[in-house]
Amino acid sequence: MTPQAVVHPIPPVYDAASRILILGSFPSVKSREARFFYGHPQNRFWKVLAGVFAAEAPQTVPEKRAFLLAHRIAVWDVIASCEIAGSSDASIKNVVPNDLSVILDAAEIRAVFTNGATAGKYYKRYIEPATGRPCGVLPSTSPANAAWSLERLTAAWRTALTIGDGS
Repeated sequence: MTPQAVVHPIPPVYDAASRILILGSFPSVKSREARFFYGHPQNRFWKVLAGVFAAEAPQTVPEKRAFLLAHRIAVWDVIASCEIAGSSDASIKNVVPNDLSVILDAAEIRAVFTNGATAGKYYKRYIEPATGRPCGVLPSTSPANAAWSLERLTAAWRTALTIGDGS
């Protein structure tokens, strides 16, 4: 598959009450088609968050947005545009980072986490120098991260997110 230049099509989810910011690298093809975060049915993001908060996993985009805001979580991605082959993080080139000031100026974000090492790498390269805010790198919820079971992911995310929101 040939890399194509793609601009991030999904606006961030946040409000003034958001306290935790979770950043992916760049939306998958399925997420771009769904026009919302973690749209691939095999991605465990929504199941992990449901497990962290002992709630039902949201199904529709409005339910997912409401779930995030109810739990004071902002979600976006590190990359605003790049060249990418399909959904392959390994193929990402010519990165233009997102300007996180739209979220950081609007909400009292207490902790920033990335969903996986690729997002963490790009955050540390492009965003941390601009914001001076470190991030915690959480294990990826991608189905490509088969080494981590749903239970193990949920436990790791629960520990990070409960510390991150001051609970």
